[in-house]
Amino acid sequence: MLLPWNGLAMGESDLNFVSGKVKPITVCIVGPESSGKTTILGVFYLLLGRGALTTNANPFSNSYTLAGWEAVATCLRWKPGQPPRFPPHTPSGAARAPGMLHLGFRREDGSLRDLLFADAPGEWFQKWAINEQAPDAEGARWIARHADVTLLIADRQALASSKMGTARNDFQLLAQRAVAEARGRRLALVWTKGDVDVAPAMETQIRKAVASVSSSVPEFTVSVYSRGEVDAAHGFRELFAWILCTKRAVVDLPTTEASAHDPLFRFGRR
Repeated sequence: MLLPWNGLAMGESDLNFVSGKVKPITVCIVGPESSGKTTILGVFYLLLGRGALTTNANPFSNSYTLAGWEAVATCLRWKPGQPPRFPPHTPSGAARAPGMLHLGFRREDGSLRDLLFADAPGEWFQKWAINEQAPDAEGARWIARHADVTLLIADRQALASSKMGTARNDFQLLAQRAVAEARGRRLALVWTKGDVDVAPAMETQIRKAVASVSSSVPEFTVSVYSRGEVDAAHGFRELFAWILCTKRAVVDLPTTEASAHDPLFRFGRR
């Protein structure tokens, strides 16, 4: 049987198939290279496979990109004689839109909620932060236009390294761009590699970089390593639960007085 999808990550031309009934929630992870963006996606998928990501109120329903998810998560699995590794660097190439990974969930009322996760290379965002109209930042501009949820990544390992000053400046520049493009849409600050300690003064500067959009931007900390008594999966579950509760803004139509019983002429005749 020929199917309208092949299981791989979707391109821009495939989105009409997913959006045929209801426009999905598009989740974009914005951060520099090697900051843990693809690892977040891989962990989401592995936890979902174990039944440890969502509650019974939002059970998993389907995915059109299972092969794409497998490609992201395969490095994080234990294999005989080989420990788990982090996913390889997402190549930038010449693509004008990111690869999209799909997940569908069933709501309590029986309806479906579709999520699309954008897997984008960090080079796009670094060039976009410096020059919004850079020719090779088209993918980042696509994300800025279509994102319903933006996860702004703060790499704790980079912010605690010998190049912490450069990492801080790069984050502040990227945060300024991302916050401006969010335009009131949902945005969260996500600390990756949460097992690494960062100076309190550095944390304060990172928070100030996103405070211009709101003083109550939610924060999440994730790590593939346990932190004391905190389960490593806990931060990922909290983050995904926040993503899953995203709702689209409703449209309020103006109230009118019908001039006739025919609904086609509700707003009057010429």
